[in-house]
Amino acid sequence: MCGLGTWELLIVLAIVVLLFGAARLPQLGKALGETVRNFKKGQSGPEPVSEAKKKQESLSGKEAAKLSEGRAAETVEDAELEEEKVEKPG
Repeated sequence: MCGLGTWELLIVLAIVVLLFGAARLPQLGKALGETVRNFKKGQSGPEPVSEAKKKQESLSGKEAAKLSEGRAAETVEDAELEEEKVEKPG
């Protein structure tokens, strides 16, 4: 498919280990996995409201509160950024 053989992959892996170190590889793998997961989620489009409500209802009370607080904090931060843009013309 992409024409990379075993030796090429081993060379790429060795370069990655040299650049980032063996201790950071799990962190890089996790970040890459989350990035791919979020990209796929974004490609599928927005989820319907009913599914989002089902997810929130299935969460325990504390988790749902954290989720709603996080969304509220994001909207407050967005509003503050918009206010700063309005206050600073140009």
